[in-house]
Amino acid sequence: MSPPVAPPGWSRWLVPPAALSVHLSIGQAYAWSVFKPPLESALGLSGTQSALPFQLGIVMLGLSAAFGGTLVERNGPRWAMTVALICFSSGFLLSALGASLEQYWLIVLGYGFVGGIGLGIGYISPVSTLIKWFPDRPGMATGIAIMGFGGGALIASPWSAQMLESFGGDSTGIALAFLVHGLSYAVFMLLGVLLVRVPRHAPGAEGTARQAHTGPQVSAKQAIRTPQFWLLWLVLCMNVTAGIGILEKAAPMITDFFADTSTPVSVTAAAGFVALLSAANMAGRIGWSSTSDLIGRKNIYRVYLGVGALMYALIALFGDSAKPLFILCALVILSFYGGGFATIPAYLKDLFGTYQVGAIHGRLLTAWSTAGVLGPLIVNWIADRQEEAGRHGASLYGLSFVIMIGLLVVGFVANELVRPVDPRHHVPAPKEAARVERQQSESA
Repeated sequence: MSPPVAPPGWSRWLVPPAALSVHLSIGQAYAWSVFKPPLESALGLSGTQSALPFQLGIVMLGLSAAFGGTLVERNGPRWAMTVALICFSSGFLLSALGASLEQYWLIVLGYGFVGGIGLGIGYISPVSTLIKWFPDRPGMATGIAIMGFGGGALIASPWSAQMLESFGGDSTGIALAFLVHGLSYAVFMLLGVLLVRVPRHAPGAEGTARQAHTGPQVSAKQAIRTPQFWLLWLVLCMNVTAGIGILEKAAPMITDFFADTSTPVSVTAAAGFVALLSAANMAGRIGWSSTSDLIGRKNIYRVYLGVGALMYALIALFGDSAKPLFILCALVILSFYGGGFATIPAYLKDLFGTYQVGAIHGRLLTAWSTAGVLGPLIVNWIADRQEEAGRHGASLYGLSFVIMIGLLVVGFVANELVRPVDPRHHVPAPKEAARVERQQSESA
């Protein structure tokens, strides 16, 4: 499937909606918790077991993005979006079969493994194309698309809950909900497949990537040999770990923090807090990434990591005595979490050029897989140990917040160490770039 080239006069503003159709769909992953209680009830699962499809999906997201990044660069966004559509929708259809037969392993295989591949390929599918269409505003362009991943749960969560209420929470109702998801997302993602275009490189064409190949250009193979790649890997991993540490345990965390006060948090209010965090996550992806176009990528990560550490410190010291302060700090941290995801492709473009930025981005997302395990592990394990020791309330989280502050400081230092890539790693010229790409294709 050859990448579709935009005809003369094609508006580049049609590309972000194409990307959004994919990201809003795969952003359903953040709404998996809606299915946890009915699955536990219908199939007799523990909380750990019901979380497995989501955890495997995030792991496969990072791995498929890393190993499939070069294929995405080579075959173009339409191919990548098609693969994402097939895998993500098939994952739901397999899960529907598993729920209908009450075979949980099929749900893990479908949603976690097959659907997780769709998550990874779909996540990186528009990144390189958007950067080439918007060389003047790469942070804003990628922020628009990646905003969809953060906001997908705002649509999927109430939609899924309504379906489970209508179909029932037994295995048959869950199977029907999975089936509707699979078919609906296939149709919605197809819009992106049909709409996406790559820019023409002819001089003077509207919306072309005139600046796409100016400046340093580094191949994906060379990028992972540079210290800059691994410093950014550390930056992303630390930022995501800090954000997901709150996101994964948001409802019980705010309940615990104010359980011993005169104003405890109800279940409904805790759910509202989770919705606010999702909105902050989504808003940060477009707001902070667009700001990075104005103040620079290194400066915006100084904000994410430095101010993020300050927010954690305020929660640890004063969070249980002032509910508005707790909520405000958590919202800021989650906006930085989303902003970090949306800004990293533009940071990669600044350092490594656009030559294989999608493939480089895919490899870097292994930091997300690591953080997806690390963040919840730190918060949950420490909270469990503190509870076993007889502590309760805000004291369950004090130590984990101190660790998060330390991780953000590590990320801050790593960001300060980022320097321009040594010229010896650059692809020297367009002809040489074509030769390198041909050699990589033959060795793949």
